[in-house]
Amino acid sequence: MMQDPLFFLVAAAMLIVVFILLLGIGGFAKGGDFNRKHANKVMRWRIIAQAVAIALILLFVWLRRGG
Repeated sequence: MMQDPLFFLVAAAMLIVVFILLLGIGGFAKGGDFNRKHANKVMRWRIIAQAVAIALILLFVWLRRGG
């Protein structure tokens, strides 16, 4: 599994989702001007990144099962 480049792509996509999630949580916790200006945009980024990560995970599982 560690030889598969798709595995690293999936791992990178998940790390990006975690980073965006932490950015959103940090902005929400801090509040203020950043949260007011960027909260919805960060949420959209997270949703898009999650969709990409889920698609890559499904592709990875499908290919590993012999798809």
